[in-house]
Amino acid sequence: MSGHHGVRSFVMPTCQKYNDAMRMPEQIETERLVLRKPRMDDAYAIFAGWTQDTEVTRYLTWHPHQRIEQTKQFLQKCLSAWEYETRFPYVITLKGSDEIIGMIDPRIEGPKMGIGYGAARAHWGKGYVAEATRAIIEWAFLQPSIYRVYATTDVENLASRRVLEKVGMQCEGILRKCIIHPNISDVPRDSYIYAIVK
Repeated sequence: MSGHHGVRSFVMPTCQKYNDAMRMPEQIETERLVLRKPRMDDAYAIFAGWTQDTEVTRYLTWHPHQRIEQTKQFLQKCLSAWEYETRFPYVITLKGSDEIIGMIDPRIEGPKMGIGYGAARAHWGKGYVAEATRAIIEWAFLQPSIYRVYATTDVENLASRRVLEKVGMQCEGILRKCIIHPNISDVPRDSYIYAIVK
């Protein structure tokens, strides 16, 4: 992978093993961003930034949060995912200010990694999500056992498709009636699947 906003450093070693599971570093830096493990005191910034925003959550798999308690529960699940090494959700922060602008959620699944992401509307269109996604892809491909990074996106989510294309992913096809996006419909919707391989 190449690009102007490449990965600068990993704070932890590129790979540690626990019970034969791969653990991602707790912090990844890029030119403009720091991706870090969430903390419970991030809840207020995350709630204010996007979990209650109907535009941001339109293509997500959960309803907008009505109360800060819902965001706290969401964060607790994120921390549990780290503990049990099932997913490694990061908050995306601006380097130098620690302002939280979004989240990115990698999942290691044997030889492949899935990625999901979201960002506060105030920071749309600035290339931050692509920069964070590129950093995750670069980390993944440093690991000998990971050969494929993929993401799915609703067929109507043009902004997400642009992010995936910007980081070098290719559309491999349509997954028909694949994912329920409850803010649009209770019926599963078609999604594009994008991927990049070593």
